[in-house]
Amino acid sequence: MNMIRPALAFLFLLTGIATTVAQNNILVFQSDFGLRDGAVSAMKGVAMSVSDDLEIFDVTHEITAYNIEEAAYRLKQVAAYWPKGTVFVSIIDPGVGSQRKSIVLKTKSGHYFVSPDNGTLTLIADALGIEAVRIIDETKNRLKGSEGSYTFHGRDVYAYTGARLAAGVIKFEGVGPLLSDPMVRLPIILPVVSGNEIKGMIPVLDVQYGNVWTNIDAESLKKIGVATGDMLEVKISFDNETKFEGKVLFANTFADVKEGEVLGYLNSLMNFSLAINMGNFASTHAIASGERWTITVRKISGQHR
Repeated sequence: MNMIRPALAFLFLLTGIATTVAQNNILVFQSDFGLRDGAVSAMKGVAMSVSDDLEIFDVTHEITAYNIEEAAYRLKQVAAYWPKGTVFVSIIDPGVGSQRKSIVLKTKSGHYFVSPDNGTLTLIADALGIEAVRIIDETKNRLKGSEGSYTFHGRDVYAYTGARLAAGVIKFEGVGPLLSDPMVRLPIILPVVSGNEIKGMIPVLDVQYGNVWTNIDAESLKKIGVATGDMLEVKISFDNETKFEGKVLFANTFADVKEGEVLGYLNSLMNFSLAINMGNFASTHAIASGERWTITVRKISGQHR
């Protein structure tokens, strides 16, 4: 009998640890709502009404309106740095009120993502792996009294469901049935290496500083022999119209060039990027992001700064 009690206590301890790992009371919001009105505050209020033990944080609420591609990139940028069990709620939902599905993705890393099924979760699914996807059952996971509202599912469905999941009110299985069809995916454009040249695109900007982030990864640069100190020829186009063309030093950091000079570097996701030291590359050269924005990088053989 004396041996059974310690064994039971150990079992309960393991159960508690498993629960903590699976659902850790951390809820992280992302949206294109901005902070000029009360939308974000309303979502957080709904979450806190589910459990005041929740710890609530933000990725950003400054996603460009309706920009699903940008939302997908921001999730990829941050999610892996959050603890296992964190629940992300991402609401960029131009199809709100339509027949698009509301889903929760559980990744192989143990993170959860609550979102419209509109492509927002494409990059995070590729980065962290898909364990399962469930459709939100709104008959069980919807804020009571909100049934007549059709345009604020971020508050009524996503914040409510995310909070219930993060707080352990429901388990993942309690979200709803498994999604039988594949998730909606964004078209992924990969960089193309040809000879000493790479062609890629600009998925997103580093909006605070105006740096241009591309989809050209470090491995692609290695394939054409690019190393720190090399001079590169860079061309950026929108459709067939050239927006920037010039020679750029490939550097480790901004201080490797003089103030006001252009440089190429690897950003925090190890993708090729362009910047002006103490300046704004995007606004200076009228550069934006999206699949119509393409970039060509070519190493200038034997030329260094």
